[in-house]
Amino acid sequence: MLNCSGYRVIMPKLFMAKTSVIIPTFARPHLLRRCIASALLAGSNVEVIVVDDASQDKTASVCSELRNIKYVRLDCNQRVAGARNAGLLASTGDYVAFLDDDDLRLPGSIDRQIALLDARSDAAMIYGRALYGDEDCRPKGDSYPDQFPQGDLFWELMSWNFIPCPTVVFRRECLQRIGLLDEAADGVDDWDMWVRIAELYPVLATEEAVAIWRQPTPTSGQFSFRAERMHRRARQLHRDKWLWLPRAMQDGAERRRDSTRTFDERAIQQMIWAAASRLKARGPVDFVRLAFQMARLYPFAAVRKTIRPSTWGFVFDRAPKNAAWIS
Repeated sequence: MLNCSGYRVIMPKLFMAKTSVIIPTFARPHLLRRCIASALLAGSNVEVIVVDDASQDKTASVCSELRNIKYVRLDCNQRVAGARNAGLLASTGDYVAFLDDDDLRLPGSIDRQIALLDARSDAAMIYGRALYGDEDCRPKGDSYPDQFPQGDLFWELMSWNFIPCPTVVFRRECLQRIGLLDEAADGVDDWDMWVRIAELYPVLATEEAVAIWRQPTPTSGQFSFRAERMHRRARQLHRDKWLWLPRAMQDGAERRRDSTRTFDERAIQQMIWAAASRLKARGPVDFVRLAFQMARLYPFAAVRKTIRPSTWGFVFDRAPKNAAWIS
């Protein structure tokens, strides 16, 4: 919910948009041009909505030079979830995709995903493969996820966010049932939306690479690098919201307990991988902070997990490609 004075929308010449690509941005005008260009090439009849989250730099002037975009200027900073919601309110397409300003869509990818979605009228969203990108968003050779489950994904998504946000296309009409993004879940707001969609609709997948995801680094300024904050929010969502959704309550207490155990196990493993990565990058402060958070959030499960030799198998090599957990 927008909680400041409002926002301003500068619209290009109107046309019938099939897909709305929403790009939230804050103080990174140097990344916008390539991101917007990739969105325009990703599909036919694409409406690109750039939501400027109250930047105080050259973002507004850069956007004024760009054609074929809808520019939304927020009067105060709403963070990613709030900016995405402003974009949703300004959008008109039958299909919607989110794209962060440092990620890229691959040419024609949205059209191909929509064709698959159109073949399944009961499904509400489709995701695909994301290529890992370096700080310049150049593919590094790896990708995620490794597997592409589809269909009823509600319980799988309750414990593991294997869906890369920049690869998703969803039907606008499903928002009538699930509502907008939860702004209190900023940083994991996309995961929360996937869970709420999967509670009500089948989810489709394609193994095709459809986007490049710029991996977070200590210098990239991405929220997803601050893993401990995202873990706290995800755990709170799981315990206080997702387990109380109607579908979760309907499926019974035992299924909910299993979901909690699985969530904790996967969260701990990912935090161990993240901590090891920080240590390798000569970040002992980050390592200690993550270890402390793991012990605080999952005290008993953490002890069980850390004494297993298999837990540390990747610490002295590298975490597997699918270790993102929160994307």
